[in-house]
Formats: sequence, C-alpha cells, structure tokens
Amino acid sequence: MAKHPWRSTAVAIAVVASTALAGQPPAAAAPETATAPPVAVPSVRGPLPGTVPGDPKSPDLAGTYPFFATPDNLAARGYVEEEFLISGRAGGWDTAGARVAEDIPYTTRIVVRRPAKPHRFTGTALVEWQNVTAGYDLDALWSPDHMMRSGYAWVGVSAQRVGVNQLRGWSPARYGSLDVTGGGRFVTDQLSYDVFAQAASAVRDPAGIAPLGELTVDQVLAIGASQSAGRMRTYYDVVLPQVTPVFDGYAFIVGAAPSRVGPEPVFQVLSETDVRTPIGRRADSDVFRRWEVAGAAHSGWAGQVYRAPLAERDLGGTTEYQCGTPPFSRVPLGHVVSAAYDHLASWAAGGPVPPSAPYLGFAPDGSKVRDELGLAQGGIQLSQVSVPIARNTGDNSGASFCVLFGTHVPFDDATLDDLYRNHGQYVSSVGAADRANVRAGYLLAADAAANHRAAVHSTIGR
Repeated sequence: MAKHPWRSTAVAIAVVASTALAGQPPAAAAPETATAPPVAVPSVRGPLPGTVPGDPKSPDLAGTYPFFATPDNLAARGYVEEEFLISGRAGGWDTAGARVAEDIPYTTRIVVRRPAKPHRFTGTALVEWQNVTAGYDLDALWSPDHMMRSGYAWVGVSAQRVGVNQLRGWSPARYGSLDVTGGGRFVTDQLSYDVFAQAASAVRDPAGIAPLGELTVDQVLAIGASQSAGRMRTYYDVVLPQVTPVFDGYAFIVGAAPSRVGPEPVFQVLSETDVRTPIGRRADSDVFRRWEVAGAAHSGWAGQVYRAPLAERDLGGTTEYQCGTPPFSRVPLGHVVSAAYDHLASWAAGGPVPPSAPYLGFAPDGSKVRDELGLAQGGIQLSQVSVPIARNTGDNSGASFCVLFGTHVPFDDATLDDLYRNHGQYVSSVGAADRANVRAGYLLAADAAANHRAAVHSTIGR
C-alpha cells in the first residue's frame, strides 16, 4: 500500500528472551470487517532536548538523554538520533481480537535514527516494536552497518507497560508523563496494538511535527523480534483485519509469524535456536517467506557486544551467565536479517517475491541433523557454518536465558589443520561460500566483503 514508487539505495541481531518461538499453534483469526476505522495520527512533541549520553541525569529534562541511546557515531555517517513523545487516544484489544475499550488516552516515546539529509533516505522506515522481556526497552533490530549504508530510517516504539514503567523510573524528568495503561486500568498491554499502529501513522502521515523531519516516507515496514514478534503476530492475525492497514509489510524475527494470510507480505527469519521441531512450518507463498539460519542463536554474540556498554552506562552493569556450554554463537544472523529487509522493502513495493530457502534438517527421531563437527545441516548455511573455524550452534542449557544464547567453541589447531591445508585455501573457501549466498539472495555483498576481510586478517591456516 505504498503511497509512492519505492526508492532504494540498498541492493545484530540479538534479543534477550522469547515467549514466542516457532511452532506455536495458530492464533484465531478475527473476521474482516467491511468498513474499518482509520488509524489515528497522534500528536507529537519533540525532538526532546538532552545532554550527552552517559552524563549524570539531572532533575530537568534538558539534563537527561534517551535511555539506551546508541553508542554508534551516527554523525560520521550522516545520521541523527532523536526522541519524541507521542500522545493520542487508543482502543484496547484482547488476544482474540475483541475490542475491549475505546478512546483511552496514552503517551509514550519513539526513538528515531534517520539520515540527516533527504537524498540519503531510501524512502523506507523500519518501525520496531521494542522488546521488553528483559524488563526494559531493547532495540533488538537496530543494525547500524546495514541500515546506515542503505539509507533506512529506524523508529523504535515503546508500546508496552513494562518498558514504559522502567523508563518512568529511570528518568522521571524525561519520561514521567508516559503511560500506556490508561492510568493503570489496562495492565496486560491491551492498548499496545493501537499505540504501535499510531506511532507508524505519525511517521507515515504526520500532523504537525514530523518525526522524520524533511524526509518523505514512501513505505513503512513493521519489524519485531522474539516477544515483540509474538505481539505483532496477534496484531496481524486478529486486529489488523478490523482496522485500516498502516504498514506495507512485516518482518517477524526469531519469533512466531502470523497464521492468517493477508495482502501484506510477511517475512519470518529464525535462528537455529527457534526451530525446535519440523512440525508446524508455514509454507512459502506469494505473501510469505520463512528463512531458517543454521548455527545462529536467538541471542548471539553481536547483540551482546553491542548492548554491553549500554547496560554499563544506563543500568549500572552487565549480567554474567553460567551456561552449560560456552555461550553466544558467532554466526551473524543479522547478515541474513539485513538481506531479508531489502527483499521485504522491494517486495512490499511491488517488486519480485524473495527467494525461498531450505529448511534445517531433522532426523526421524526429531533431532536436528548435524555433521561430524556438530554443525546443523540444512537451512541457510553462512560461511561461518559451511567453512567453520568453531562449533557454532543454536543450542545451550543453564540458568536464566542461556537456552537462547547458542554455543561457540573454537576448534583446536589439529581440527583446523585437518580442515584447511593453508591460509589461502581457507580464504578462498570463505569467498566461495559467501558468493553463493549473495547469488542466492541470503547475504548482501557488503557483508560478504566484511567476511572476506575477516578471513584475510585471520590466522587460520598460517
């Protein structure tokens, strides 16, 4: 439903927990209505003033900064980060699609990272439902390298009570006015679906202050990871048939995808962690794609590295985990997610249907098929799995979130010597695997180039 022809310059993920992995039973679909009310456009305040992230918070608004403001040097790449408050009146929905409330006032925040100049903008805004499983807002799907080199705008939406309440406590001066519960009346996030859609409406058709400044938005894609994908699934299956669509496409990352078949394209990308059974896979179609990535974890290494300094700065420290095996797979799921975004943007604008991908292999006893090195077979095989230097899997055990972290165990010298007779062979093999994935559409050329540089500078085979 893009308003304008699609314009694109494009050719780390991780999250900390999930309540909605693959294999869930389908949600009951609400009947489509003949006439659907339009999505309201909320009022927008901002951009909010602030100080340098990391400075001590003061009692006044100007002496604060956005929670989990990115540490990336946006200005060096022609980007800006801004934060806005949006206020409106939302309806409430239960998980079966019944309207449980009308006209409830709310105020929340959105964080925008966008090109500073219109000519750098691809025309596509990626609107993320912030994940709150850890008890605070997490921009799980902000991938700076891909989004900034491609010219996307990213918008993070605080739609749920847990995240908003944490923000209020973290900085009353900045976030004390936020409320997505109707003054405590709705404590199970019944308003979240309308809040998320209205945030997108403010980006797409602003009335007054435009969160994306001078940028012209051609299309808006909804993205969500893990628990947020589960919330988006409910929205797509039982709420969307009863309202006017505001999103042009949907990306469900490491979480459940909808069961309803609608006109908007849906992309699901799953790590090895998320595929626990071969049962219940939704087949690809002209409006749906499912990709499964061998060796990748629900919450892998890249996300941990990105979030550690933010947790130190804004939460006072990081969490240490005692897992059954060394945690955090280093298979870059984010590379595949980046390729999926580009496919989805083109697809939603009337472009070609993205390529299908093979599924992960399962044995007759229900276990995943693995090779002699313990690596999963089938699925999308990135070079980190098909040309391995470590055992990366989506499996782990232990307390807390360990089950989501996957495993990373570097091979010993003897194993590496058996695999690669010299450095040149290793580099050549990485290049061949990456070129095949670029041709297949699972990997972007820029990420393949980054893999090549890493291989060249490695000590493998030397």
